[in-house]
Amino acid sequence: MQLLLIYALVGAAAQLVDGTLGMAYGVTSTTLLLAAGTTPAIASASVHFAEVGTTLVSGIAHWKFQNVDWRVVVRIAGPGALGAIFGAYVLSSLSTEFAEPWMAGLLLVLGLYVIIRFSFLNVAEKLRKPRPGMRFLGPLGLVAGFVDATGGGGWGPVATTTLLSSGRLEPRKVIGSVDTSEFVVALAASIGFLFALGGQELSWTTIAGLLIGGAIMAPFAAWLVRIMPARILGAAAGGLIVLTNSNTLLSAWNVDTATTITVLVVILAGWATALTIAIRALLAERRTARATAAEPVETG
Repeated sequence: MQLLLIYALVGAAAQLVDGTLGMAYGVTSTTLLLAAGTTPAIASASVHFAEVGTTLVSGIAHWKFQNVDWRVVVRIAGPGALGAIFGAYVLSSLSTEFAEPWMAGLLLVLGLYVIIRFSFLNVAEKLRKPRPGMRFLGPLGLVAGFVDATGGGGWGPVATTTLLSSGRLEPRKVIGSVDTSEFVVALAASIGFLFALGGQELSWTTIAGLLIGGAIMAPFAAWLVRIMPARILGAAAGGLIVLTNSNTLLSAWNVDTATTITVLVVILAGWATALTIAIRALLAERRTARATAAEPVETG
């Protein structure tokens, strides 16, 4: 029961990040499972099985809050499912010695991307182009699905950040559509892992805990997407992902203790800097918004 509660808390924290940023449930959960000693394939499979439930609840919640563009969901979900099935088979065929540094490295890159996106770039970009079509969403879904399965997460960091930076869809529609389409991707990846692994090594306590915690948090996170400062949460989550997976890589490469400590201290300093920049950017955006709202409207 205690183990179930721990994994439920992990699932709730990961869903809070994912539901408000449109990314990082899998990256956060897989990072913590790897840190606890779970093998890469089992960690990714467990997270994807749990995501079948959490993404369903999250998708329904986003639909209720009108955060979903169904044309985007239909176009990106199918290619994402194909990429996820292929990624599940690739990861399951890799040896643990090779898969762990690969996954940690991929998660590290995704964590850096999250930090850069929410600390240094413009989060709420203006729409500049028409809604994305199949030529854009098809390849995006295929790549995001493959990265998601092989990295234990990545659907959100790849799909959400690409759609946000494209300027083709308002941010809340991006987050809601990516979260909703992730149900299909998680289901496909779970089926792929089930056939590749046989289900014998899976911990259903882990899966149940992640599912329960994520499902409970999903409606709350869908509501928070309208009011939560994405910059702060993104910088905080990205820093945690980078720190944890850097430590995993350093251990896998047998780096000496002194060097490991030095690298981790540098990462902590960079994390603190990113958070500071994110807070300043958020305050500056709010000042600009207040100043714009206070400007008198000219009448002809």
